[in-house]
Amino acid sequence: MTSGVILDTGPLVAIIDQDEQHHRWAVSQLKTIAPPLLTCDAVLAEACFLLRKHPTAVNQIERYCSTGVLTIPYSAGDDLESVFALMRKYRDTPMSFADACLVRMIETGAGRIVFTLDGDFKIYRQKGRRRIDTIAPG
Repeated sequence: MTSGVILDTGPLVAIIDQDEQHHRWAVSQLKTIAPPLLTCDAVLAEACFLLRKHPTAVNQIERYCSTGVLTIPYSAGDDLESVFALMRKYRDTPMSFADACLVRMIETGAGRIVFTLDGDFKIYRQKGRRRIDTIAPG
């Protein structure tokens, strides 16, 4: 099983929403990942917003956090200068606040691989211009 996995918004939404295009893929990948999945507040905020019409989504996300399936080891509040610097660097992509936080999680050693549906992680680089390893469809 893969450990040290950082969870992006897309797979979290896909796992909860059975009608989402990548639901089956995300659930199958989840079975190969050792908990806890690591994430940040920005990802939870995006997921809650995107799942706002899904009646049990907030309860499921809360349960994942309270049972240790998800942990939040990173706070952008302690690292805003670096987060915004990444967003400026990738403004042509553009990079979301949540994506910048996930890149910073990699850079600070909070995790080693990003579970994502977002192809932009093939563009983003961590310090030293090193690729970011991903678990992604295709």
